[in-house]
Amino acid sequence: MRIVKLATACAVSALAAAYSTSAQAQSNELTLCWAAWDPANALVELSKDFEEKSGIKMNFEFVPWPNFADRMLNELNSGGQLCDLLIGDSQWIGGGAENGHYIKLNDFFDKEGISMDDFAPATVYAYSTWPKGTPNYYALPAMGDANGWFYRKDWFSRPEIQEAFKAEYGRDLAEPKTQKELMEIAKFFQGREIDGQTVYGASIFTERGSEGITMGATGALYAWGFKYENTPGKYDMEGAVNSAEAVEALEFYKDFYKCCTPPGYDNAYMEQSLDAFKSGQVAMAMNWFAFFPGLYADPNTGGDKIDFFVNPPQNVAASTLGGQGISVVSYSDNVEGALSYIKWFAQPDVQSRWWSMGGYSCHKSVLDDPNFVNTAPFAGDFLQAMGGVQDFWQ
Repeated sequence: MRIVKLATACAVSALAAAYSTSAQAQSNELTLCWAAWDPANALVELSKDFEEKSGIKMNFEFVPWPNFADRMLNELNSGGQLCDLLIGDSQWIGGGAENGHYIKLNDFFDKEGISMDDFAPATVYAYSTWPKGTPNYYALPAMGDANGWFYRKDWFSRPEIQEAFKAEYGRDLAEPKTQKELMEIAKFFQGREIDGQTVYGASIFTERGSEGITMGATGALYAWGFKYENTPGKYDMEGAVNSAEAVEALEFYKDFYKCCTPPGYDNAYMEQSLDAFKSGQVAMAMNWFAFFPGLYADPNTGGDKIDFFVNPPQNVAASTLGGQGISVVSYSDNVEGALSYIKWFAQPDVQSRWWSMGGYSCHKSVLDDPNFVNTAPFAGDFLQAMGGVQDFWQ
C-alpha cells in the first residue's frame, strides 16, 4: 500500500512539475496575429528588440488577406487561444469590445502613462475607440494606412508622351487633381504602345470575394461626398447612400473599370494591382500606402521610375481608410506579457524605428516631426491622406 501511495504521490508531483513548466513556458511566449503582408515582416524584425529586452519569445501567425477576416473572427468567436495580441481591422473594434474579445485598455494606459493624445486623432477614432469617438480604448493605434495611388513617373516625363497628352486634353500631363482627371489620364494610356509593349491605364480593386471592390469603389464614393446617413447616429440613410452623388460615383467607378484597366481584370485586389504595375502593364495603380516602401524599393519599377499621389478629390478630399490597431485578446493565457508588448510598442523611439523599417506609425512624435515629409517620397502624401480618411459605417 505504501508503494502505491508513493507511486501516486510521485505521479502527482511529476504532473504538477510538468504543468508548472508548461505555464512558465507559456508566460515566456506570445503569439501576435495579423495579415500576411510587407508590414508584418517589418514587425517581426522590430519585435526582436522586445524579445531581447523582455526575455519573451515572440511567435507570429500571419494569414493571407483574403482569408484574414474569416480566420481571425472565427478564432475570436470560438474563444480560441491562438492569439495573445491581434492587429485586427478597424471595423472589428465594436465586435471585439461588445463581445468581450478585446481587453479594455484604459486602466492600463493610465497606469503606464500612455496617452491617446500622443497619437493622430483619426487613428485613435478609427482604430481604438468604442463606441466610436468615446474615451473607451480597446486597441493602440498600430498601423496607419489609406488607399492611395502610384504611377510610372518615367512614362509621364517623356517629352513625346507629354506632347501627345497636351494635344489631346489641352493641359500638362501631371498628377491628377480630380477623379475625372484621373480617368482622362487612364484613358490616354489605355492601349498605348510604350517601348514595344501595349500598356493600360490603371489597375484598380475589383475583387468580390472579400472587401476588394468595396475598398476601391469607396475611393470614388467618398470623393464625391458619399455619406452613410444624413445625420450621424440617426440611421437616416434615405437620400444619403442613394444620393445623386453616390450614383454618379459608382457609375464613374464602373466606367473606369470598363475603359481603363487591363483585359480580364475583373477580380483583382492588392496582389493583382501590384503585379500589374511591377510587370509594366499599367501607367497607374491604386493600393494601400502599406505597400509603398516595397514599391519604391523595387529594382525594376521603383526609384526614379515611380511616384505617388493621394486619392484625388471630386467634390470632397477623401481617402478610404485602411490600417489597424493592436489589441490584447481576452482569452490569452499571458495577458501581462501582451500588455508589456503594448507598452514597449507605444514608446516614441520604437515608433520611430517602426516607420523607418516599413511600418506606418500613428504616433505624433513621428508624424509631427518637421523632417517627416523628407523621410520617404510618399511621406507627405501619407500625412495628407490620413487627414481625410473615411471608414465603413460603424
